Amino acid sequence: MDRDYGVSSVADNSTNDVGVGVKDIGMSLALGPTPNIPSIQGKIRTGAKTFELTFMGAGKGTERGHSPEMYGKLQRQALEELSRANQIDFTTHASVGIMGLAGMDQQGNFSKANKKFTLDEIKRAIEFAADVARGGNVVVHTGEFHRPLSEAEWNKQGPFAGKFQSYKEEPELATFRVVDNRTGAIISEARKNRMVARPVWNIAKPGEEYIDLEGKRRVAREGERIYLDYEGRQLEPERRVPAYDPETGRFKSKLMSWQDFEKEAEEMTQRAREFWKRYAGAPEEKWKETPWYRFKEARSIEEIKIRPEEAYIVGTLETNAANARGWSYYYGAGFDRDVKMIKKLRKAMEIYERLEGVASEEEKEKLKREIPSDVAGLVPPETKMPTEILRERIRALESHMKQAQEASSAQWLQAQEAEETIRHVESAVSYGLKEAYEGYAEAGIQAMKESERLERQGKLKQPLFIAMENLFPEVYGSHPDEMINLVEGGRQKMVEMLKQKGYSESEAKKEAEEHLKGHFDTGHLNMWRKYWKGDPNKTPEENDKEFNKWFLNKIEEMAKKKIIGSVHLADNYGYQDDHLAPGQGNTPVREAIEILKKHGYKGPLIVEPGADYTTDISGFHSVMKTWQLFGSPVYGALSGVPPGRSRRWQDVQYSYFGQTQPPYFVFGAYSPSEEWTLWSGIPME
Repeated sequence: MDRDYGVSSVADNSTNDVGVGVKDIGMSLALGPTPNIPSIQGKIRTGAKTFELTFMGAGKGTERGHSPEMYGKLQRQALEELSRANQIDFTTHASVGIMGLAGMDQQGNFSKANKKFTLDEIKRAIEFAADVARGGNVVVHTGEFHRPLSEAEWNKQGPFAGKFQSYKEEPELATFRVVDNRTGAIISEARKNRMVARPVWNIAKPGEEYIDLEGKRRVAREGERIYLDYEGRQLEPERRVPAYDPETGRFKSKLMSWQDFEKEAEEMTQRAREFWKRYAGAPEEKWKETPWYRFKEARSIEEIKIRPEEAYIVGTLETNAANARGWSYYYGAGFDRDVKMIKKLRKAMEIYERLEGVASEEEKEKLKREIPSDVAGLVPPETKMPTEILRERIRALESHMKQAQEASSAQWLQAQEAEETIRHVESAVSYGLKEAYEGYAEAGIQAMKESERLERQGKLKQPLFIAMENLFPEVYGSHPDEMINLVEGGRQKMVEMLKQKGYSESEAKKEAEEHLKGHFDTGHLNMWRKYWKGDPNKTPEENDKEFNKWFLNKIEEMAKKKIIGSVHLADNYGYQDDHLAPGQGNTPVREAIEILKKHGYKGPLIVEPGADYTTDISGFHSVMKTWQLFGSPVYGALSGVPPGRSRRWQDVQYSYFGQTQPPYFVFGAYSPSEEWTLWSGIPME
């Protein structure tokens, strides 16, 4: 088949004004478990010009899940020669078994080892793409971490604010994960519907006089939040103390709601930004004394933001630290007094040892003291020498001191550990994004290096680039705003890393934009439909129309930003990723591609067959249905059509059903070829 067929012309009009012909539609091929080179040869004869080679395995490859390293030099060479001989293009999809580069594991923790494994999988795919495709996109699944839809920033602003939620009660029951940024392990989960008991802090009332941190007398003004000790002296917020209620004899406390923590987060953000203004660039020791240590490397004040979930966990840790300090003080109370007492007892021991050493037996009897019995009147008292009594008291005192020492120091260490953890509390969102940016930047640099190698060898077809695919709505990276953020954040990090290697700002930006892009999957974006909050006063058709408006608006945003480097064409009904052929569900595929083409998109359009492998004659029928969707005729060799009607795709696919006239064409597995058959399947002789 002529792979240039389908080029728009006045006579042809095959693009149906979208700008897509047969030659523009590619097909994905999952590698394994069949011998893939003969299989790929067979697929090439179908007429598609671009094939995406998809790896189903991760780590060590298996029969059903191939990995890049299962293809040795000879097989890679055969595939590369196959593409040149047939004038087709290959693109690459890294293992579908990996999700995102933040390093999240199945328990929700962020693991450096998991991140390294994922990055290695991507690098393997990049090397394969260099050898086989000589460039092009390497599709990578995003899906950095879970987050509640109702609480996402993109769901709180703009014309579509509040239109998405995972389930009806999510706005009240949403859960936020908080990690220790030293390890990436989850510290706890903050829940919106859970009240947390917190101290009511001792603060100056408006008009109250206090002594500020510099020792000057001041008067508190309305709206100021001045923390005081019990003598009216100002305290740093990190050393604040609870207010005491003399009427009840207790320290004041209250149950804090999520709204309270949102306000506290705003206050903490302001304090952190003030500290950053004063001490940006200060020695690390200065930063270690504060809860703002994680902002030490912040490049701008906008990067400094405390989230409500962080304030929530910090509040819990502060309570734990205060409790541990209280017990430490309790156990340590009187320790100094005990030390002084034991010194006195030892001096007394020395005196009585000398007396007892020179005393006669009669004098020793006089020195003996009666020790009261434990059960008065039942057990007669004991008489002991002073030195014996002193030894017992010293031993008891030493035991008490040791217990107090161990308990007090252990509690103090717990308090210090809680305070140190506070310095490393970070929302899973901000931590995961930093890890993801770094991971994609590293992958982008690897793609850049492989492109440079191919260029030196004179083999480069087009630059290799990482294509971040919007995955499922439940994980970060699937919303268009999130995908844009990942691409732009990864590029920014890549620029930083390249500048450290000696690249200029402009050179680094050019490389980052060339090797890090987005990959748009129409079916994945349509799955947001199940989380769309329709207007109960509108009809289902009207709500669907509004969702489609959101869908297409988001594509327009991505297209304008020029971040989309490759596209998957798939369809569904908005629930699951069943990979219907484009046009067979309710995804506005055609309108989406029309928008991309309007903004100059020239990358691959890859159909991902799925359902048709088992519900239709073959997976390739997904491609043929896509040709139909875009109004493209299939074969230029069609010799005729029924009178009065132009050629249509229906003339070929399922065309005989419902027709009242015999077919006017022939069709075969390798058409056009020398093995033509009649539509009935009878060979032509």
